[in-house]
Amino acid sequence: MKNNALKSTAAVSLVAILLSACTGGIKNTAATDSTTTDSMVVAGLKPAGPAPEWGKTIKPEMQVVIEKLSSYEDKPLETLTAIEARKNHTPTDAVRDLIKQNNIVVPVPKVDTVGKDIDEGKIHLRIYTPKDGNGPYPLIVYYHGGGFVIANLDVYNASAQALAEQVGAIVVSVAYRLAPENKFPTAHNDAFTAYEWAVKNAVELKADPAKIAVVGESAGGNLAANVSIMARNKHIMLPVHEVLIYPIAQADTNTQSYQRYENAKPLNKPMMGWFTEQYLNTMIEAQDPKISLVNANLKGLPPTTIITAEIDPLHDDGIMLADKLKAAGVKVNTKNYEGVTHEFFGMALLVPEAKAAQAYAADQLKAAFK
Repeated sequence: MKNNALKSTAAVSLVAILLSACTGGIKNTAATDSTTTDSMVVAGLKPAGPAPEWGKTIKPEMQVVIEKLSSYEDKPLETLTAIEARKNHTPTDAVRDLIKQNNIVVPVPKVDTVGKDIDEGKIHLRIYTPKDGNGPYPLIVYYHGGGFVIANLDVYNASAQALAEQVGAIVVSVAYRLAPENKFPTAHNDAFTAYEWAVKNAVELKADPAKIAVVGESAGGNLAANVSIMARNKHIMLPVHEVLIYPIAQADTNTQSYQRYENAKPLNKPMMGWFTEQYLNTMIEAQDPKISLVNANLKGLPPTTIITAEIDPLHDDGIMLADKLKAAGVKVNTKNYEGVTHEFFGMALLVPEAKAAQAYAADQLKAAFK
């Protein structure tokens, strides 16, 4: 679906990875953020053309999604204003349309969802609760991607719902405020405010307050790691685990993966520069440890799982961060998925590597929650 869901909260879709938009002013007992998705993979999707020059190793299913995304012929994001960019199609749109075109049947979700506003309405949460059992459940605080500028809870619903269903956990998905309307470090502060709220309200959510983890994708991966750092610094309960999926971890856009995949889709090098300009007050802030995690004090952080995609400018960010965490004495597990691009994690219905990555993340979290 288009990112203009940020402006309209009325649309509800009947197919996978489409969901009703977050509703401002929702009370926890009065309304529901409804969602629909699945984690089954439908095989047999065939690309229409040859592999792109920027991704010769791309898997067929991944290429089909990218071909569909390209077919919308949106203007390059980095040439637009933030408001215009949020109207561009997303990879979620491509998945949705492929589901329609291939008549894929979507099972009923295994979670209930409800919306909740916190921090005087500045931050909206979507809370996923398993339908089976009565708890207490483990709790995951999830942060979506979008370069701190675009996307929303709807665009990343598939990831959050898959984690809730596969881990058997409550997931609190955080709609932190976006740039350029809200500059650095607003998203980082919102991320921590949401984590603090989750810790304080775990019992009310039917969660086990001793079993809380953080997960994030891309910009959200950066936020999740920062939440752990801030929890350590402020001496509140650390997450028991963090899963960082192709996180933004440093400011050098001349790494090998940036150079190799500078023209990749759905994320390329010019887009990363645009995101940085939109979020930061000055480019000097790119070296701030909150943005360049590789410059941060990483000692004492929780065990960490880092997932990377091969065809991704941010691939090396994840590897560099893993090395820095290990050097700081943090237990780290990493897994790279070949032939897939940035944003693949939420595409489990269509892309086998996404299904495998979700299962891997779920296994890591379940082990941490034991």
